[in-house]
Amino acid sequence: MAFTDSSEAGAPDAPETPDAFTGAASLAPRRLSTLADRVAQGSGADADSSAAVIEVAAPATGERIGAVPASDAADVEAAVERAREAQAEWADTPATERARIVDRFGDLVADRRGELLDLLQLETGKSRRTAVEELFDVPTGCSYVAGEAPDVLAEERRRGVAPGLSTATVTREPTGVVGVISPWNYPLTLSMADAIPALAAGNAVVLKPDEKTPYGALLLDELLEVAGLPDGLFQVVTGEGPTVGPPLIDAVDHVAFTGSTATGRVIAERAGRNLIECSLELGGNNPLVVCGDADVDEAARGAVQACFSNAGQLCLSAERLYVVESAYEEFLDAFVRETEALTLGTGYDYDADLGSLVDADQLARVESHVADARERGATVETGGRARPDVAPYCYEPTILTGVDPDATVACEETFGPVVAVTPVPDEAAAVAAANDSPYGLNASVWTADRERGAELAREIDCGTVNVNDAFLATWGAVDAPMGGFGDSGIGRRHGPEGIRKYTETRTVGVSRIGPLTFPDRIPTDWFVGGAFAALRVAGRVRRGVDAVRRRLSRR
Repeated sequence: MAFTDSSEAGAPDAPETPDAFTGAASLAPRRLSTLADRVAQGSGADADSSAAVIEVAAPATGERIGAVPASDAADVEAAVERAREAQAEWADTPATERARIVDRFGDLVADRRGELLDLLQLETGKSRRTAVEELFDVPTGCSYVAGEAPDVLAEERRRGVAPGLSTATVTREPTGVVGVISPWNYPLTLSMADAIPALAAGNAVVLKPDEKTPYGALLLDELLEVAGLPDGLFQVVTGEGPTVGPPLIDAVDHVAFTGSTATGRVIAERAGRNLIECSLELGGNNPLVVCGDADVDEAARGAVQACFSNAGQLCLSAERLYVVESAYEEFLDAFVRETEALTLGTGYDYDADLGSLVDADQLARVESHVADARERGATVETGGRARPDVAPYCYEPTILTGVDPDATVACEETFGPVVAVTPVPDEAAAVAAANDSPYGLNASVWTADRERGAELAREIDCGTVNVNDAFLATWGAVDAPMGGFGDSGIGRRHGPEGIRKYTETRTVGVSRIGPLTFPDRIPTDWFVGGAFAALRVAGRVRRGVDAVRRRLSRR
């Protein structure tokens, strides 16, 4: 195996005394304490008081970096109340002004990237390269929402019941207060991907970040304030999920959650009882298909990105690879070669490809999945070891072959740098294997025939499917919806759909001639027959006009 610590590849030597803040030049314990004071609390306590706190550790060292208040139900209720008071005026603010604030926030994120990148690495243990990829998502999303939201939210004329005699207008009103529950793996991206469109649509937001990664959310809260967001519209509550989650769902008007399928079911059930909408991006066990005609070197490079970005702690990561037999041996050799060229490290530079897993629990999950596969006869082609010499929770990128279909790694999401590669006789078998899962979040197809690839993509039961790309072709297309099929969730983020879901629609119908009804007395049966005939003719004319418009729009 050729995995190297990035320090062996020219990075500065590690200091003799471990320090969670080494390299994080823009951060200090005092700075984190200041951020912790931004937590919305009804009690008014802060992280330095005697009130209950949550300790936060750096995955790269395992050391404590600070503490944030352990919010409770009263804190959540107070935060939602403040948000609701602020939202009334915000809803009346023109959509163009709301968009300008969102745009300014995106600029501030780009301008303050040094501190945000340091903080992101400190909290998550990811490599600098992965941190940059995550941070880039935030201003990209802000730019899209700022540009599109005013038009997406504008009043829309629809066809009335009686053309010329009545009108129908659809208006979009903010839902109210949106609760966002974000995960630890992409704490900046996956909080703002929901919060920004919700704010642009005129809502207030109460964000509950994962307790492992609270500081990024608090720094974004600070930047939203600098951007001009009115006080109270964006609140952050930090606390354990079982304590903070239920009262948040009970108090808000829409809940957006990113996380496990098991937790998503609990949230959906509670939201349903409250008759509020929820949007859930949940787990995945994502497939990648390599066709017989694929460029195996290109597919191998793409598979490395698909499987090992953020050490595999990515909802869109591929964990099941199905390779047509004619390309299998050549692809596997190339994939192993590309994987073994990866470097491991947690430095605040750009030398490492992969960083750390987030904590001991995640490391234990990865190790148990690999051990189970081995016990069932799988072969470890490369990797398969923890690397405490790099970081306490670091694990080598691992390729397995000969995986039993009932092995845990084949059936459940590992959420780590582990992938199973399986040969299949043909493309049809690859698609069937890809669809043999309750999950349907993301997929990838590799082929020299792009048109055929797009056809295969339409046969795979996933919310996003990429051809000759790992996941950026769909995730990065922020004008297109993203979300999962089956056990991978409900609802969509991105695109107009990701803005409109935070609104309620109102239809206003106006009659120009008074009550629209039949005469008090219907003259004869021929009158009724004529009315139905006129209805059919009007429908055919309308469909014909619409068809012409569609053809013209494609030119």
